[in-house]
Amino acid sequence: MTTDRTAAVYPDLSLTMSEAGSGRPVLLLHGGGGPATVAGLAGHIARTAHAITPVHPGWDGTHRPEWLTGIDDLALAYLHHLRDRRLDDVLVIGSSLGGWTAAEMAVRDTAGIITGLVLISAVGVNVETEPITDFFALDARSAAEHSWHDPDRYHVDPAGIPAGELARRQGNTATVRTLAGDPYMHDPKLLRRLGRVHVPTLLVWGESDRIVTPAYGAAYADAFANGTLEVVPEAGHLPQIEQPEATIALIDAHLRRTSTRLIDAG
Repeated sequence: MTTDRTAAVYPDLSLTMSEAGSGRPVLLLHGGGGPATVAGLAGHIARTAHAITPVHPGWDGTHRPEWLTGIDDLALAYLHHLRDRRLDDVLVIGSSLGGWTAAEMAVRDTAGIITGLVLISAVGVNVETEPITDFFALDARSAAEHSWHDPDRYHVDPAGIPAGELARRQGNTATVRTLAGDPYMHDPKLLRRLGRVHVPTLLVWGESDRIVTPAYGAAYADAFANGTLEVVPEAGHLPQIEQPEATIALIDAHLRRTSTRLIDAG
């Protein structure tokens, strides 16, 4: 883990991130469950590209400045970080809330830094016919049933969680509430703005996701100028964990397909 201070416009923001591998930059943005939810994916990406995996400010005990109160703030901070490092041809991959952040980055990327997107069971838009499940209202068992294809395998009884781990999870949940609690898990303006995003965008969805359904994912994909939905069987809200091979295969193909360096070389 390294800590990086962004440009002078964010003097009180330190970004904690892991980096590995070389080649095309790939920014991996975790969801509400924290960086562990994309750790396996980051390890795979690092074999063929430069994986950059931040811990969002406020997760896992990291500092969140008082002004950082929305996903738009987070998106701009990451965009400025990429710009300050003079990175280009960046593929941004985001899971759940991280996918929302990636979409917000793309609509604000006037410099063309981002050349591809992967949204994995992303939240962030309002689809009237497919409401986002209120995760805050679910108990542990219901959360597992909504999140996983195989809830019995992944359900954890809170009574058995060590105090330190429970505190970490509660802190992460508090940060989610601050950044995405009102309006709940979406930006009312985002859906209509996505048509201006022309970079190739892959949306990967778990067939059994009940937090945001595949139908929600289809509406999300249709809103992009160049969006494609791929549904992963026997997976829920975190297909990169339940079905890593199928999810990685889709992402690898998109990584190759969207690199401007490979296109220019060809």
